[in-house]
Amino acid sequence: MRPHSAAKAYSMIGVETGVAAANPHSLILMLYDGALQAIADALRHLDARAVADKGRAVSRAISIIDEGLKGCLDRSAGGEIASHLGELYDYMCRRLLLASLKDDRRGFDEVARLLNELRGAWATIAAAPTPAETPADLTAV
Repeated sequence: MRPHSAAKAYSMIGVETGVAAANPHSLILMLYDGALQAIADALRHLDARAVADKGRAVSRAISIIDEGLKGCLDRSAGGEIASHLGELYDYMCRRLLLASLKDDRRGFDEVARLLNELRGAWATIAAAPTPAETPADLTAV
């Protein structure tokens, strides 16, 4: 096995192990991280003028956003918020596609900023204790 192949295999095992051990909140954070990494890769390939690699990175980011993040939305339970998030994810996918076609760094940066904001909000929600984890109301004692 070549060193590059070994590193790739090790990386995949790490991702698979992380996914298997993750709770739903962590999985969503992993999707945000994956999309952000794919955008960073696309920008790196844009700078290197590696058109095919840029295209693969953009396709990966769009797939994560569309199939992963948007696919996880529960529109019946999430109501209007889920609907608006779905529209935002659609916008991000279109924006990434256009940014790739026009080599528009600002488009990549815009989507990365939006993803970072959503990721931060999701991380805050994930870190909040559930009602079962919060201590009983001590004022009643």
